[in-house]
Amino acid sequence: MILLKGRPKDESGREAREIRVYDYLDALGIEFYRVDHARAETMNDCEAIDIALETVMCKNLVLCNRQHTMFYLLMMPASKPFRTKDVSHLINSARLSFAESEYLEKFLDVHPGSVSIMGLMNDKEHSINLLIDKEVLEPEFIGCHPCENTTSLKIRTKDILEKYLPATGHTPLILDIPRTEEC
Repeated sequence: MILLKGRPKDESGREAREIRVYDYLDALGIEFYRVDHARAETMNDCEAIDIALETVMCKNLVLCNRQHTMFYLLMMPASKPFRTKDVSHLINSARLSFAESEYLEKFLDVHPGSVSIMGLMNDKEHSINLLIDKEVLEPEFIGCHPCENTTSLKIRTKDILEKYLPATGHTPLILDIPRTEEC
């Protein structure tokens, strides 16, 4: 895997949703680096990608409440265990579960395995609430997919917070998700 600056010179064979991410980032003047790779299906698949990107990919989970009326994109460190009760407690939600794949397509224009903060550019109705564990914001860069999991991007955390999210109209709720059973 080779770390490259910016969008691919040859975009043939790439999904339209991926190209839209590059267009969006370019329009905002956000510099990014990318690595093309085999389909990343698990966080373990991302370990080699992390090395190539020189940053860490985070877990991106789409959650919903029992009634399917509130939806959340949760970004958290891959090394931190996800416990529904911890996140539910922090956002005062009775019960959270993983959202069905139909909602991933409907709100973010992504399929399972490709969920990323980049999908928020497609959430024009602001149906998704963004939750970010504070540890994700500590490094200088964030690693994410451009709505396709055969490429990964490296983007400055500052650019995500100060340029990308304001452009999408999403304001993150910053959480301190515990690493222990205690909340």
